[in-house]
Amino acid sequence: MITVVLFAIAGAAAQLVDGTLGMGFGITSATLLLLFGVAPAAASAGTHAAKIGTTFVSGYSHWRVGNVDRRVVVLIGIPGTVTAFIGAVVLSGLSLNAARGWMSGLLFFFGIVIVLRYALGVALIPRPRTGNSGRWLAPIGAVAGFVDATGGGGWGPVATPSLLTVTRHEPRRVVGTVNAAEFFVALGASAGFLTGAARAEIPWPAVIGLLIGGMIMAPFAARLAGRLPHAPMGTLVGTLVLLSNWLILSITFGVAEPLAWVVGVSLTGSGIALAWRAWRHPPPTHRRRPTSESA
Repeated sequence: MITVVLFAIAGAAAQLVDGTLGMGFGITSATLLLLFGVAPAAASAGTHAAKIGTTFVSGYSHWRVGNVDRRVVVLIGIPGTVTAFIGAVVLSGLSLNAARGWMSGLLFFFGIVIVLRYALGVALIPRPRTGNSGRWLAPIGAVAGFVDATGGGGWGPVATPSLLTVTRHEPRRVVGTVNAAEFFVALGASAGFLTGAARAEIPWPAVIGLLIGGMIMAPFAARLAGRLPHAPMGTLVGTLVLLSNWLILSITFGVAEPLAWVVGVSLTGSGIALAWRAWRHPPPTHRRRPTSESA
């Protein structure tokens, strides 16, 4: 019971971030499960099982307040679902050490992406710039879906900044659209994991906790989208992801303990300093922009 309660609290916090920033639930949940010693395929499978419920409630909540573009949901959601299924099958077939290194490395990379984006306004992932936004939507969904399934998270960090570039929607509508499409991606990934043995290793009490906490928080997060200070929140979330996955990577690859501590303390201090800076002076990409509803 205590596991369910603790993960429910973690799930609520992760969904608050995801529902307001358009990223964070999968990355945070997968990282927590890896820290608890869950095998990578089972961690991703459990995360996506929880996301079926949280993304359904989140997507519906965003739709109710007008934050969803249904056309964009279809154009990114269909290819994302297909590639998420493929990614789940690929991850299930990797050896334990290879999967752990790949998954933690990918999550660490997305931690860097999140910190740079929210602290400094730097887009590390190349974003398409074109007057014809429609042709980019399917490739964005396809890449984000595959990365999400193999890394346990990544749909938001790929899809959200990309849609901010190729559509002219304000941030709250991009966040809502990404959350709505993620429901179908979670279904695709879960179907892929059902073809392997990962389902037998899923820590269901933790997954149930994530599901309960996330579903309770989703309606509130949808209403808060665009209203909370994105820059410091995103920076702190990215720092937590970096620190947690650095711990996993240092153990997996046998990094000397003194070096592991030095890097961990440096990441923590830098993240806090950058969050404070982002609070005082948000980068231009996270200041209010004019509203437009055309894609």
